[in-house]
Amino acid sequence: MAERVYLDHAATSPLRPEARAAMEEGFRLWANPSSPHAEGRKARAALEDARERIKRALGWEGELIFTSGASEALWIALNRAKVERRIVSAVEHDAVFRAAPDAEVFADDTAPGADTILAVQHVNSETGTVNPVSGMAPTLRETGTCLLSDCAQSAGKLALPDADMMVVSAHKFGGPIGIGALLVRDFNLLDPVGGHERGYRQGTENLPGALGMAAALEAGDWATSSDQRAAFAKGVAAQRLAIGEQVDYIFALTHPDMSAQALLIRLDAMGFAVSAGSACSSGTLKKSRVLDAFGVPDDVAARTIRVSIGWSTTPEELERFAEAWASLT
Repeated sequence: MAERVYLDHAATSPLRPEARAAMEEGFRLWANPSSPHAEGRKARAALEDARERIKRALGWEGELIFTSGASEALWIALNRAKVERRIVSAVEHDAVFRAAPDAEVFADDTAPGADTILAVQHVNSETGTVNPVSGMAPTLRETGTCLLSDCAQSAGKLALPDADMMVVSAHKFGGPIGIGALLVRDFNLLDPVGGHERGYRQGTENLPGALGMAAALEAGDWATSSDQRAAFAKGVAAQRLAIGEQVDYIFALTHPDMSAQALLIRLDAMGFAVSAGSACSSGTLKKSRVLDAFGVPDDVAARTIRVSIGWSTTPEELERFAEAWASLT
């Protein structure tokens, strides 16, 4: 039997071997980075080195707060920002709405201001749509609005947008699960809580995770070229939901007749791991909130699956999926 093909990288990517090796080194530095003794200072030096390597790899010159992942980073940004209003776009990940359940949903007549944090994701996790975050930044900056962008699906793949705060998650680009970061232009944007990470996050730092995250970002290369990913995108273009500018690694594909649940079962039996949306909601039978917000009709959303590729996806795997998909359509 042919090996299975994993095409659910938007949920999580396999751990890069470089990240695994870096984590093993981190496990050997077992001391708490906040301890004052020699062992603790050695761990602290390794943690700070990882922090600077990650910032350098992302092209970020501001501050970086290590977190347990994107969800915690979003919570810190939305709940510790020095603002009164929280506004989020309608197509944000569920983690944004869990972090700020009382936030306003952005509308055409919404008027942010100096008392506001506005959350606009960079790349949508279900459709691959790229939001014009950098284009919004100059106007929002004039109003004093704090711009937060969820970059979980773009960090390590695209250049970071122009924003005041950004959220990244290591396991989306081949780093370990359980480590992420909140990038902050200036610590003065946040109220401190005490504890670790300059007082902006509680809990002992995850040194092995930080080292693995840095190594994954530095590894960089993918098994497919941009031309190969473009060719795949062209091959499935007729079935792809065309919503704005889109990346070449997340695809929302619609079948003419078969339901998403039936497609998942058929493709799984054929050896392909795909999903019907973000990992937190793909096990439900409800229509995707994100597709609804994008204006996708109910009958189309019910026949839509997500195919997402990553650093380990090979051209042969893309060819195999294209053949399998064609056999179903």
